[in-house]
Amino acid sequence: MPIEFLAVLFFFIAAVYASVGFGGGSSYIAVLAVSGLAFQDIRVIALVCNILVVLGNTSLFYQNGWWSAKKYLPIVLAGVPLAFLGAATPIKESTFFILLAGCLLLAGWVLWFQPVGSRESHHPDQHLHSIKSGCISGSIGYFSGLVGIGGGIFLSPVLHFLRWDHTRHISVVASLFILFNSVAGLAGLVYKQQFNLRWDIGGWLFLAVIVGGQLGARSSLKWLSVNTVRKTTAVLVFIAGIELLLKHLN
Repeated sequence: MPIEFLAVLFFFIAAVYASVGFGGGSSYIAVLAVSGLAFQDIRVIALVCNILVVLGNTSLFYQNGWWSAKKYLPIVLAGVPLAFLGAATPIKESTFFILLAGCLLLAGWVLWFQPVGSRESHHPDQHLHSIKSGCISGSIGYFSGLVGIGGGIFLSPVLHFLRWDHTRHISVVASLFILFNSVAGLAGLVYKQQFNLRWDIGGWLFLAVIVGGQLGARSSLKWLSVNTVRKTTAVLVFIAGIELLLKHLN
């Protein structure tokens, strides 16, 4: 797959996901997986792209005064050590791609069925039990580290389902979760000496997601229907998951 085409795809993915508070890791990985890149390189590039996108999100949230460290950090930090362990867990290439296929299928389902902004709770449960929140973020963090995503795409619908807080606050905590988990995942790969950054490919992709992420986070794409774009992305991610599953089960 030509690097120019990959860069355009990554720009589009970053813009769409940043506009709803995510990093786009599941879609980066889907694209890279079908491009034939080695699985060790896939995780590194996807995690770095995640970090670059959500850094823009979180800085804007901070500038707008939407941060609440006391509320967010217990959920965010619980996933960090598990994300590190997930990334440091030895895994065979065939097992990685089968797990990744399952992750993409699940991500596609989540993207398709989660309504955008329609689950505002008038009575949010802002006192989610620390043990429950720790188990949720920890389990998502471990799986995210294992396959190389940030995990926000799974954390966000869970928090909506539990009526944790309003949509804006869930977007903030999802962005922070992705940021911390992605850094922890990279640290785990460094620890296991599996960190190999392909600048010949990654350099162009990193530039694409920085520009796309900033446009999306600053709501420069309001002319797009976010719901339509997310459902289109869901179909593409789901197809990539099926393709990987069929390829690596044979």
